Amino acid sequence: MTIDAADLKRMFDEIAVAIEADKDRLCQLDGVIGDADHGIAMALGFNAVRDALAPLDLAATEPTALLNTAAKSFLNAVGASSGPLYATAFMRAAAAVKGKATLAGAEFIALFQAMAQGIRDRGKAEPGEKTMVDAWQPAAEAAAAASVAGKTLAESLGAALAAAERGAEATKDMIAAKGRSARLGERSLGHVDPGAASAVTVIGAMRKSLGSAL
Repeated sequence: MTIDAADLKRMFDEIAVAIEADKDRLCQLDGVIGDADHGIAMALGFNAVRDALAPLDLAATEPTALLNTAAKSFLNAVGASSGPLYATAFMRAAAAVKGKATLAGAEFIALFQAMAQGIRDRGKAEPGEKTMVDAWQPAAEAAAAASVAGKTLAESLGAALAAAERGAEATKDMIAAKGRSARLGERSLGHVDPGAASAVTVIGAMRKSLGSAL
């Protein structure tokens, strides 16, 4: 089996549901070290993506076009920092699978890696700076390693999720170096970065949605 535009649409629908359910927790996390609006911003973004993808003729839509639509709608809906970060992630993902009507497991992992790299590049963040990169970077590395080792897409995304969870948990022991929370200095210690927490939610929804596809 392969992944097509309809599978990707279902994936975005699953993410929107998961983020909506997690919105209050993400806002609480952000309330400690930020503006308490991260959950709202993420829900706005993924709900906008879901609405933008709903009218597409999926049989006639390639993954690249769908991902670019997702990027545009997320950016239009979210002015906060997560807007450009996820929009860049989806644009990089679109570029990674350009010209392909369907994606094999390894091609989806390449898409996943492109998302993580896009977030890292756009945010100019490195692992260890208490941002969503601390979840996305290890997730991408774990997914790639599992894929190269011959694991299924479900297993590779499972490895990605486990790595993202560990990465998010590790942000508790970091002092924020980026964004508004950087102003807190050592007061940001002991708290999970909300962007890393939402990354875990996004990756978990991706695994749940696509785990049965291949």
